[in-house]
Amino acid sequence: MKYTLLILSITMLVACSAEPGSEKWCEMKMEQSKSEWSGSDAKTYTMNCLIDGTSVGSEKWCSKLEEKPKGEWTADQAQAYAKHCIL
Repeated sequence: MKYTLLILSITMLVACSAEPGSEKWCEMKMEQSKSEWSGSDAKTYTMNCLIDGTSVGSEKWCSKLEEKPKGEWTADQAQAYAKHCIL
């Protein structure tokens, strides 16, 4: 019972976290000290947050991804596209 509750709590916390590269995630990173960022955070921030309209889920991001052949999409890109651009 304790393990089930623990797993459920962790799942809920993860589900509430902002998707890396999204506008909400970019805002959270801007408030966080850069010394706390991982290398992956810095790369994602550079690719998605520095230029307006390129954050995951933005219209520009969706249209740019649509131009790319679907065979070249990563699993994360496909999931984000379904979540932000279709629904």
